[in-house]
Formats: sequence, structure tokens, C-alpha cells
Amino acid sequence: MNALALRSKAYWGYDVDFIEACRRELTFDSNYVSSNPVFVGVLDGKPVGFYALERLSDTEAELGALFVEPERIGRGIGRALISHAKQTARKHGYLSIVIQGDPNAADFYRAAGGVQCGELPSRSIPNRVLPLFRIKLEESSDG
Repeated sequence: MNALALRSKAYWGYDVDFIEACRRELTFDSNYVSSNPVFVGVLDGKPVGFYALERLSDTEAELGALFVEPERIGRGIGRALISHAKQTARKHGYLSIVIQGDPNAADFYRAAGGVQCGELPSRSIPNRVLPLFRIKLEESSDG
């Protein structure tokens, strides 16, 4: 998962120093996985992407991760993962999902029903601000 997350982040053309600065934030250890629902998308027996949900409150979850293998980006894997995340969040009783997204993925999150509701500082890169999105699940048409 960790290597997949770094490869996926690098897809956007970030240099080696940038990716290295993100390594800690994009490391999902056994403690993280045992504390948060993590789902892996598999095709032909190989992982092609994954997402994680983090509980923020009784009604809100954060999309803690959503990464797709670079050669699979643009082929519907991300859409399938976000759709599954929305269904999973609904099953857990959440009314919304918040996402601190990479600016390069902003159109993807908008297409998934996300509305930008603010900005937050990057946890990895000083002086970098990332868009914050919210998907209201009760208004979503995802099945």
C-alpha cells in the first residue's frame, strides 16, 4: 500500500524531494490499518488502488487515502473506489465525507460530488495549502 501511494502521488509530476517529504504521511502502518477501514481494489489478482476512511464524528468520516496505480489512472478505478467509499460510509451511518485532496485531484473529487468547503495546510509540505472537500452522502445518488 505504501509504495502504491507514493507511485500514485508521483503520477502528478512531483519531484523526488517532494515525494520523500510526503513519505511519512503516505505510510499506512499496521496500527493505521487496524484502526481504520481500508479497502483494496484488485484486478487480475493484483492491487490497483485503495482507500481508507477515518472516523471524525458520529456523522462524518474523512477519506484518509485514495490512491490508484499510475498506469490505471483514468480507467475508472478511482471512481469505483470513491463510490465504494461513499456506500461504506453510509452503511456506517455517516452523513458526509471530508477530503483533504491534492490540487491535481480537485476535478475528480468534484465529479464525485465533492464541494470545496475550505483549505487546510499540507501535513507534509511547509507553506502548501490543500483544498478541502465535503461530499454530503444523503444527497448523493451513488447506490
